[in-house]
Amino acid sequence: MTRSGLPLEGAFYPTRNLAPARSVVVFLHGYGASGDDLIDFSAFLTANLPDTAFYAPDAPEPCEIAPFGFQWFSLQTYDPGMLRRDPRSLPRALEDMAEGAKTHAGLLNDYLSAVMERHGLGPERLAVIGFSQGTMMALEVTLRREVPVAAVVGFSGGLVGASRLADEIRCRPPVQLIHGDADEMVPFGAMSLAQHALAAAGVDVRSHVCRGLGHGIDTAGMFVARDFLFHRLETEPS
Repeated sequence: MTRSGLPLEGAFYPTRNLAPARSVVVFLHGYGASGDDLIDFSAFLTANLPDTAFYAPDAPEPCEIAPFGFQWFSLQTYDPGMLRRDPRSLPRALEDMAEGAKTHAGLLNDYLSAVMERHGLGPERLAVIGFSQGTMMALEVTLRREVPVAAVVGFSGGLVGASRLADEIRCRPPVQLIHGDADEMVPFGAMSLAQHALAAAGVDVRSHVCRGLGHGIDTAGMFVARDFLFHRLETEPS
């Protein structure tokens, strides 16, 4: 355990009025980044989610190419240049990352459970937002929990290990995918592949295209995420 008493260390943003949280959003950062890179997103969301606390843990491994960043798993064999030259190689590339995503899936799952326990909330009051590699981890973990979370938002990422999803899926939280159609790091086609695989597995999944956006998050995507979360967190638990 870390000094915070949680399985992972990272940034935290309390509810707007510092009242006890009625829901929690966990941000999962991308490769080579840290929780600090996403926690400011909470300032945009808290206007509509005033009773929500926000967490942004750092991934457990130092990044192999960014000395001040972190990674959820290695991307030494990932070649975005090859994917741009040959888009047909994208499904194979996503499949090849499946074992890496499993490495710390248990640790992340424990983290989500520990955050819920800290606030005395059930998983139906938890939403997870991922960016890039964080999206891959969000889908890897939330689809395999015993009880579904309230919502998953995936920016600029993909679904790894789609071939094993049918055998391993345990729950089906609603998923919102958001991706720029000019993404140079995780090809735009990854969103379509994820959407089709998730829908085939019975997941309520929707997608939003950010026109002209590269590998990042824009204002339009932020509004889509905010609306999606509002309808799933700002209701009384059943």
